[in-house]
Amino acid sequence: MNIAIIGGGPAGLMAAEAALSGGARVDLYDSMASIGRKFLLAGKGGLNLTHTDPAELFLARYGERREQVAPWLAEFGPEALRKWARGLGIETCVGSSGRVFPTDMKAAPLLRAWLRRLRQTGLTVHVRHRWCGWDDAGALRFETTDGPLAVQADAVIFAMGGGSWPKLGSDGAWVPLFAKRAIPIAPLQPANCGFDVGWSEHFRAKFAGHPVKTVGVVAKSPTGSVMRRMGEFVITETGVEGGVIYAVAPYLRDEIQVTGRGTLRLDLAPDRELPRLIKDLSQPRGKRTMATHLQRRAHIEGVKSGLLREIVSKEDFTDPTRLAAAIKSLTLTLVAPRPLEEAISTAGGVTFEALDNRLMLRVLPGLFCAGEMLDWEAPTGGYLLTACFASGRAAGMGAVAWLTERAGRAR
Repeated sequence: MNIAIIGGGPAGLMAAEAALSGGARVDLYDSMASIGRKFLLAGKGGLNLTHTDPAELFLARYGERREQVAPWLAEFGPEALRKWARGLGIETCVGSSGRVFPTDMKAAPLLRAWLRRLRQTGLTVHVRHRWCGWDDAGALRFETTDGPLAVQADAVIFAMGGGSWPKLGSDGAWVPLFAKRAIPIAPLQPANCGFDVGWSEHFRAKFAGHPVKTVGVVAKSPTGSVMRRMGEFVITETGVEGGVIYAVAPYLRDEIQVTGRGTLRLDLAPDRELPRLIKDLSQPRGKRTMATHLQRRAHIEGVKSGLLREIVSKEDFTDPTRLAAAIKSLTLTLVAPRPLEEAISTAGGVTFEALDNRLMLRVLPGLFCAGEMLDWEAPTGGYLLTACFASGRAAGMGAVAWLTERAGRAR
């Protein structure tokens, strides 16, 4: 059995590994000049492979798609992923936040070892092959440096990513090609993305690039669900981005779609209760400036003080009770998510209703999908990458099982 895989990221490579282990002959095609470019860039600051959250908490990170993602992780979850990396000679370590990294923090050694093993197992890799759809005979069409190419395969696994990071290959060009075949697709949207706020020129000039540490955030979905997280984010030229923003991005994005704006509530002093904060701020400040008073009594300074000045009225600033309330629940209005091509990952994609439990397209038997092409999302922190690996493995095993069953019926 011959399986073609389109896309050389973590999902495509894991699909190839699963298919090879099932006895298939596998050809992998990628539009870029080398394999795993987004994977390498994602690991530039330290490859966050997975997370040590308890199973239920880990699964909760997938929100409304936890039920669909659960079977993948049951077969290839965080511990299985660490064991797999160890099999490549890559030991892992756990950071203070529970994130799991290779001990050397790098993506390149893991990718090199993985590709070496895959090629030794029989994988054939074709780079600079851009998939362009199907021809009249149902063959896969590619544009290559040597001209057009048609490829027939017994089964095909698509793992081409979403629409973020187009320069690295995930450009969403597959969406109209799938739509022509009546494959149900939820619109691609930015996930793990920043948001525009509309800062004053003074605040932008003074604080763009500054990190905001450590804060509590609260976001509410259009359906009324509330998400609370603790972490850090960064002030940008246009708004906000960073870890804790990414964690609540689905709620913010959906609220903007429904109401035209998103509301993020910030707790700038998560280690202090409101009554204590009111008491501290009510102390006479004498000849001290308000900035000094805030710093001394509430440990609010720098960019946090700047945020208060940007948002809180002068009247509230002079009232200790109202100022303390603002510090504990500062309302930040977001006007739009940043463009899709700037996002770390993508929401939307092929709907789960379009797939069977093997990740095979119901309308096109023998064609499978994996990774960010599917309609799910997860925050950074290892959750996104873990599910990409796991979905690729599920699709690879599903393709082998389907071909085996078909061969058995043909006998």
